[in-house]
Amino acid sequence: MDHMTQIKELQKGLIAWYKFHKDADVLYVGREGDAICEFLMSKSGYVYDDEGNQVGDHLSVTVATLLRSVENDFCAERNGQFDYVICIGLIEKAEDPETVLRCWKRLLKPDGICLLGFNNRFGIRYFCGDRDCYTNRNFDGVENYRRAYMKSEDVFRGRMYAKFEIEQILGSEGFLRRNFYSVLSNLENPSHLLKYDYIPNEDLANRLYPSYYSPETVFLEEESLYQSLFSNGMFHPMANAYLVEAGCTERAGLSDVLQVTSSMERNHRNAMLTVIREDNTVEKKPAYPEGAERINRMLSYSEDLRKHGLKTVEMECTDGSIRMPYMEAPTGQLYLKNLLRTDLDDFYQAMDRFMDLVVSSSVAVGGEEDDDLGLTLEYGYLDLVPLNSFYVNGDFVFFDQEFRKERFPANAIRARVITTLYFGNSELNKILPAEILYERYHLWQRIQDWREMEGRFLWELRSEGELWQYHQKVRRNADIVNSNRQRMNYTSDDYYRLFVDIFNHCDTRKLILFGSGRFAEQFMSMYREDYPVYAIVDNQEKRWGEELYGIRIQSPELLHRLSPGEFKVLVCIKNYISVMKQLEDMGVSEFSIYDPVKPYPKKRRPTAEMNVADGKKKYHVGYISGVFDLYHVGHLNLLRKAKSMCDYLIVGVVSDKGVVKKKGVNPFIPFDERVDLVRSCRFVDEVVEIPLEYNGPQEAFAMYHFDVQFSGSDYINAPYWLDAQKYLREHGADLVFLPYTKSTNSTNIKALIEKNLL
Repeated sequence: MDHMTQIKELQKGLIAWYKFHKDADVLYVGREGDAICEFLMSKSGYVYDDEGNQVGDHLSVTVATLLRSVENDFCAERNGQFDYVICIGLIEKAEDPETVLRCWKRLLKPDGICLLGFNNRFGIRYFCGDRDCYTNRNFDGVENYRRAYMKSEDVFRGRMYAKFEIEQILGSEGFLRRNFYSVLSNLENPSHLLKYDYIPNEDLANRLYPSYYSPETVFLEEESLYQSLFSNGMFHPMANAYLVEAGCTERAGLSDVLQVTSSMERNHRNAMLTVIREDNTVEKKPAYPEGAERINRMLSYSEDLRKHGLKTVEMECTDGSIRMPYMEAPTGQLYLKNLLRTDLDDFYQAMDRFMDLVVSSSVAVGGEEDDDLGLTLEYGYLDLVPLNSFYVNGDFVFFDQEFRKERFPANAIRARVITTLYFGNSELNKILPAEILYERYHLWQRIQDWREMEGRFLWELRSEGELWQYHQKVRRNADIVNSNRQRMNYTSDDYYRLFVDIFNHCDTRKLILFGSGRFAEQFMSMYREDYPVYAIVDNQEKRWGEELYGIRIQSPELLHRLSPGEFKVLVCIKNYISVMKQLEDMGVSEFSIYDPVKPYPKKRRPTAEMNVADGKKKYHVGYISGVFDLYHVGHLNLLRKAKSMCDYLIVGVVSDKGVVKKKGVNPFIPFDERVDLVRSCRFVDEVVEIPLEYNGPQEAFAMYHFDVQFSGSDYINAPYWLDAQKYLREHGADLVFLPYTKSTNSTNIKALIEKNLL
């Protein structure tokens, strides 16, 4: 399934749960290619099961554009024809929504229902910094568009409404029976629907991945606000969007659903819908017929866990769905988090019991509990985590056990228990660092193995490969969020001194980095050749004496031994506020803050006079990266073509460690020799080592500010490189794909060597 198709699947979750009347007439207002329209069309006509019985809703679907749906001849011809009118988002583009609803009311049968998707101008996302979906500016909707559409020549592109305004619009046209469902993350990615005023008994921060129209302007972590908003009665008024079910008479039967959770990002075999109803029942059903077998597996998995002494929620299979009682109990996740906040000893005891349940969930078929790998289970239940359990009368009671793997390490699941507990809850690390729990359960030594196992499982389950480009576009970046927050806390002069002109005095004074973690590693990787580091200091005493890129890490007391004007400090820590206060208390005023997101200019810049060959070329500075192992004519062709298009060509060469990390094998030719070979080429002006960790096109652009990056045409359709091309074009550069020499390449040469043919 390609990524565009997968994105449409996400959108279908908005109504895939809805129970339509059988043989209903439906008007969809929109276009035939819309995701919701495709879903409705899939339910049209008659479908038969294996025994020849008619199944499904058998909808009769009519499609009309917004403009067509309100034209007089259309309304007159179809007066009172439809059981449902469905429109998602489009009514916001109408300057007179009351007139639109008046026309749709004519089209409905007396007991007909409108299903309408609205964006909420008071949505949480907009208070977190997202731009208005219609004006593409911050806070226009929050201010009720008082700064938008002010002039007569302004073109109306649409506007959002708050809940009370939506109620007024519906009420004015006689739609007096209404259900509001709060939608998260939004109408395009509706993973959760909650009936207005309903409060779930789970922590949504662990379930949701917020998405945005403009993630680059976001300055708050939306999901960290959910619980507080629920507690203060503010969540539903601030939902990002609403699905509204509206009818005009008592005969219009509205839904009894309280909550819907969809996993439409999965493939058709794994996509599921979980529906909680007012009668205290929970229904779990496959979103597509291909998932029917998963229901039977869930029942058998539940029975297997009970045989091994674990408690599970009672389930029964009805009409291809699993039905369960609604549990009036907190999830195991919430129970453990509350314990962690209130009683650490009780928390440890509860965690010990949970970890024992993981070990006892299946028969051990190998390994020892106290070695690095730990026990291997006959069947490993990958979702046997607190998030998928309730805490009832002193016991963890499990549900939603959809996945298991044969001969699977128990420690991989136990590591996942800790990962899911802390995910989306950074404040827990302040109480008890997750590393302590990993150590307690002997998981830390092989933590990368457990994380890779979890990553592979989630990557495949959530269709991350197909959705990678989409997620890059709509999900926020933590470093950008941090950078956006910085700008809001300082005057323009202070911000420039602290965050923009950070290299001022770095080449005339002793440069000292404060911090030895990820930010410091990135700085050293990208900038140490331009700005040599004199020393690294850190508040963590356990780091003193260690080295980072050959520089010894020391106590901040070093600063007292230096004179003012002798040194410049670069703070390389994410939470830099406390360090700024520490430096000020020490009398240090010459410091700046390193932000890994910012594209700081390199000290060494090629000039226009450098290697300008025959006349004006399309680009000035070009960049190309590669391993350049077994240097051959294919490499030469690539460099020749790149140089023909730019005045100055920088070539990045992957280090030996980088080759091992990326390809899992050692290069045939060592790094220093590969560099000499590339440098000797007359088409190359400069050779640089590609940093081990910060090696993508964005980092390369931050370092060299080139006009163009070149890549082989074998990557022309790769999502990673297409996304890089988009990023570079947005920042005034380009990415050009050059012809790939198929006859001679490193892969073919290595294959011949391995076969002893060369």
